[in-house]
Amino acid sequence: MMQAGVRTVCSRTLRLTLLAAAILLWPNPGVGAQVPRYAREYPVMRYGTRNPTDRVAELQRRIAGGQIELSFEPGQGYLASLLASLDVPASSQMLVFSGTSLQARLVSSDTPRAIYFGDDVYVAWLQGSDFLEIAALDPDLGPVFYTLTQEESDTPDFRRETETCLECHDTYGLSGGGVPRLLIGSGPTDAMGRMASHEGWILTTDQTPVSRRWGGWYVTGTHGDQRHAGNIVVRPSNVSAPPDTPARSGEAADGNRTDLSGLLDTDPYLTGHSDIVALMVVEHQIYVQNLLTRVNWEVRTLLDAPSGGAGREPVSVGGVGDDLEARIAAVVEPLGRAMLFVDEATLAGLITGTSGFRSDFESRGPVDGEGRSLRHLDLSRRLFRYPMSFLVYSEAFDGLPSEAKEQVFLRVWEVLTGLDRSGEFDHLSEIDRIAILEILRETQEDFADWIGGSGAGSRR
Repeated sequence: MMQAGVRTVCSRTLRLTLLAAAILLWPNPGVGAQVPRYAREYPVMRYGTRNPTDRVAELQRRIAGGQIELSFEPGQGYLASLLASLDVPASSQMLVFSGTSLQARLVSSDTPRAIYFGDDVYVAWLQGSDFLEIAALDPDLGPVFYTLTQEESDTPDFRRETETCLECHDTYGLSGGGVPRLLIGSGPTDAMGRMASHEGWILTTDQTPVSRRWGGWYVTGTHGDQRHAGNIVVRPSNVSAPPDTPARSGEAADGNRTDLSGLLDTDPYLTGHSDIVALMVVEHQIYVQNLLTRVNWEVRTLLDAPSGGAGREPVSVGGVGDDLEARIAAVVEPLGRAMLFVDEATLAGLITGTSGFRSDFESRGPVDGEGRSLRHLDLSRRLFRYPMSFLVYSEAFDGLPSEAKEQVFLRVWEVLTGLDRSGEFDHLSEIDRIAILEILRETQEDFADWIGGSGAGSRR
């Protein structure tokens, strides 16, 4: 996931996966004339030089202005204070022991990395580390990466990382068009955090079957008869297990755990949990956030090109023709589908967390006049009660060019009102469509304005 790897990590564990693309595309640091591919292909974004406006950048300004202070504590350093300042709940804690980290040497099954998240920021802490790893979603730039030195200071300083972190976080493939993204994956992992097999490592989303998720992660929570790949430290005797059915020392020991006793000492961490609900929510969140970044960069580049700017032909909109509106629609379509949970993996039974994350998450709203919210979880047959992404309220969504945002609204309107009856949206019942439309009209101001204005008026 966030800050996922430097050269030693990628070469040791991820070179044979999708993450290997980052190493192949990254220029030799000694060749000053070369610039990262994302900078060459999307110059309009000015990713490396534009001042970010994300939550961490804002916190840094408040610290510098004396408006807020971070407290330093023995053992965990700035962790608790930073989470509080960023409004990130400790209940979101997830523990990962795969070595996909900037600090892989510190990661093991005994000392997993703790990751905490809010709607637009991620914080990672490791025992014995000299710094915290942070990623924040900037409304213009997408993921921005920082480190914070774990050394007590009156003016703690967040260091923006524009090179090392991008070695693995700029990984959209050898075909070009790489943009920064967040990463979360699953695969068989040994006690030292190393990939235990060259097969089976995947990036996960809300479309991934539960059985394939959370290899290399600890998982607390109940899930009935459904299997997952978490809580498994691969030993030499089961390295060759098929990726779909990882070898297990005992199903009861690996699944339906309400705590992690017997697996590791959780005393050094903020909580004793690695909540299954938090893991499911973050997979959806990262999936959509990556698409938001992709759409933002592509559409801004499209809009810049006709004006004589330094834009380039986008790599992901082939076969659409020269019509700008059609090309924007093609770029936006995957985002609209993801926000409406097309192809979401079906759950086979009730899933229950252990840390209180569900309550913390659902309480953030907003709610409509009937108390309904896009944050309300289902967790029995699907992730959310109302299958429309809560990230429609995010600053990353707000930061999209108006042309892209209105295209999302149009597609959502077409699906929810029945203008589009494509089979891929059959997972949305008539009750679902009516409820989601009503919630959006009450709680998403831009959507309501679009409906009331020229957007949907002629389509009703």
